[in-house]
Formats: sequence, structure tokens, C-alpha cells
Amino acid sequence: MAPPSRDSGGGSSSSSNSTKRKASTDRLISPPPVKRKAHSAISQGAVASFFTPASQKPKERTVWTQRSGDESPPTLLVGRFEPEGGEKKEIKRRKIAAFDLDSTLIVTSSGKKFGNDPADWKWWDPTVPTRLRRMYADEGYRIVILSNQAGLVLHPDPNAKGPKNAGKAKVANFKQKCAAVLAQLNIPTTIYAATARDHYRKPRAGMWREACADYDIPEDEVDLEGSVFVGDAGGRTAKVTDVGGKAAATAKDFSCSDRNLAHNVGIKYLTPEEFFLDEPPREFARDFDLAKYPFADAGDGEEEKEVLFEKTNTRDIVLFCGPPGAGKSTFFWKYLKPLGYERINQDTLKSRAKCFKKAAEFLDEGWSIAVDNTNPDPDGRKEWIELARKHDVPIRCVWFKIPRALCEHNDAVRALNKPLNPEARSALPAIAFNGYFSRMREPTVKEGFQHVLPIEFKFRGTKDEYAIWGQYWTG
Repeated sequence: MAPPSRDSGGGSSSSSNSTKRKASTDRLISPPPVKRKAHSAISQGAVASFFTPASQKPKERTVWTQRSGDESPPTLLVGRFEPEGGEKKEIKRRKIAAFDLDSTLIVTSSGKKFGNDPADWKWWDPTVPTRLRRMYADEGYRIVILSNQAGLVLHPDPNAKGPKNAGKAKVANFKQKCAAVLAQLNIPTTIYAATARDHYRKPRAGMWREACADYDIPEDEVDLEGSVFVGDAGGRTAKVTDVGGKAAATAKDFSCSDRNLAHNVGIKYLTPEEFFLDEPPREFARDFDLAKYPFADAGDGEEEKEVLFEKTNTRDIVLFCGPPGAGKSTFFWKYLKPLGYERINQDTLKSRAKCFKKAAEFLDEGWSIAVDNTNPDPDGRKEWIELARKHDVPIRCVWFKIPRALCEHNDAVRALNKPLNPEARSALPAIAFNGYFSRMREPTVKEGFQHVLPIEFKFRGTKDEYAIWGQYWTG
């Protein structure tokens, strides 16, 4: 007997299913999705390297370290390259050929001024690697690279705003680019990258000294006459030439730091054009020229006899007018303090109001005072002139006529040399100089001064102090 139908309406089940199947075949059915092969962004070589035991991986030819001259965080990035097989030890290399990196050995292949892509580089000229290899292999030179890289931050401030990993990426890209450059060059060499405005930064000789120490070349044994520094920062002036009847302009160099470094260490300086292309030298100029400030030897330890300042009043105010780094504080301690003047200085008192308060106290007690501030404009000086009138004392002005480039030099010398920095002052930012020179108006007797005493700069110190001061510290 046939099983009963499950259709409650009594109709045939097979008929109903057949109708549904027919209806479904009348509709368009989308084809199944095509399976696509996934492509990884990771190269097969990288995958293979990842799974290769460390003992079987090729040795990294460039080894990176970081350095600091004191207990502060490191600011010098050092990459030492050793080709496969190492370096032959039979030659004692005392001639050093030092090179800048950007716009000297390499440029960007994209044409950008600065490239972030580690692959965005090419040789400054096709002859560069061949020339350096020949200097190393045939001429006995030690080849090193000394580069200012202020755009790199080795140890970011944890409290600084902005992306935390941006600095790390720039450092990583720089290392990758340099490793590629050194690998193509393929001779034993080291690149030194100064990332801060400290004693490593050119024209200061910190990187040079590190290179001498790393290669065990005592500085007094370097063949200075045979050594050379090649870099594009030579202080060259702008030049206009005629090319096919049209004027072509060549821009001036952005600084003179490479030429000044060569001067500091006592070696020859050449531009890339002179060294690699044998082009004739171009004219150059320094914003600050040490030749204008030679050491004046008093002879046999005699005291300098010139009188720069005399006390002509029983009680008075002496107002300094001069830029940061002009030597105002040194002038006070050497010439006014011995005459019984008390010092008013905003760096120590922290506010202008406190300066006036302290000055009034000294005047009420019968003291003479020296106002050791910059006082660039007549409006600011007028307040001190009014204070003098209120206390019925004369006011004199000592005007330090010092050019900006010299002040910046003095500021760098002071900040980077503890023996010449008794007040432990830090280097000043550019805004400190910009602010003074934008507001500066020459002081005159008409403002209410008893007289104005101009002071020109002259190095006044010992021979040992001049050995420090008489180097280039700014570009």
C-alpha cells in the first residue's frame, strides 16, 4: 500500500516540487565568484630571510652606533661599513679624505631638494665612486663622510606633540639610504651624521675627532698637508654667467660650514666641482671672518694698558646697549665691577619689573649700577633715563657695536665651552638675535644720556682662550 501524501491539500507532492524547480530555472543565476590568487606585499626573499637561521644570514655590512660626548642623550649617528673580506691591515693610513654627503657625493634622483624615500638618490657625478675607490686602493687615503643631519632626531622628547614614530621612520630611511650608498662604494669607510647643534655639528671638529679616534690616527699624526675635505658649503657668492647669449645665475652657497671645518682642522678644502670636475674656484665670502680678529699678544705677560671705561661720576647709572653675545657681561665683570658698580641683569632677575625694583634699591643705598641688558630701542631706554632723573643721578650709555655674525659666534663659543661660560648659559635661538636687530636704534645723547661710549669688539683674553675662540663655531 502506498504511503499517504504529506500535502494537507491532498495534491501531489512531486507535482509541486517540479513546479518550483521549473520556476527557479527561469530566473537568472549569478555565476559563482572567481577565486583570485592573493599577492603578498612581502617579497619571497624577505620571507626566506625571515625563516633563515641567524647564523646562515649574510652579515650586515654597515654597523650603526650612536654617540654622545657627555651624559646627555646621543646625538651622533655613526655607520661603519666593512666590505666582505674586511680590510687589509698592511697600510697605515695617515691621509684623510673627508666628504660631505648630500650635494657632494649624492643628490636626489627625483630632483627634490630633500628626499624622504631611501631609494631616492644617485651619485652626484658618475665619477664619484671610482674616484673614491682609487683614493683608497691606490693612494692610501682613509675615506670618511661627515654630514650635518639636523632633520634627524635620535631620541625624541617624550612630551613633544605630534606623531611619535615620525622621527624613527626618518632615521630608519636615512640608515637604509646610507647603507645602499656605502654598499655601492664598497670600501671600508664610516659615515658620521650630526643630528644636533652641538660640538659634533660642522664646522665644529667633533666628527673629525671621532673619525681619527675610530681609525686609531692620533690627531697630531694626521698628514694634514695631504688630507682634504670636500663639501658644497663653501660660502661661494652668487654668480651670473652668459650661456648662449642668455644670463644664467648660480645661487650662493647656503653656508660656509664645510670650508670652515677644513680651516679648523688645518686641511685643504675643495668644492665638489673643484675636486671631481677640476673646475676653477669661485669667489667666496664669510659672514664672520676670523682673520679680522687676530690674537693681540701683549708680550711677556704685560697687562693690557688700554682704558675702556672710567668712572666719571660719584654715583650714576651705566646702561648697556648691545645684542646677545656682544660681551656685555664680560665687560661688566672686567671693567665695572672693580669700580664698585652693582649689576642689574634680567637673565638673573627674571623680569623687567624686578630689574627696576632692584635698581631703585641700589640707588637708594648709594650705589652706582650697570644695567646689563640689550636695551635696543629708545622706548625701552627712556624708562631707565626717567629712573635716573627720579634719583637725580646721571646716566651714561655703553654701546656695543657688534655685528650679528660675530655675536652668534660668541654665543656658540660660550655655550659649548665650559671654561669660557662661567654663568653656564645655553645657546640662544635665532629669534633672540632677530628680535634685537629688528628693534635696534642707535643710542644718542639727545635721548638724555650724559654721553654714549661706543665699544668695538676685540678679543681680550689669554692665548689658551683664543685657541678655543679662534676657531669657527658657526657656518
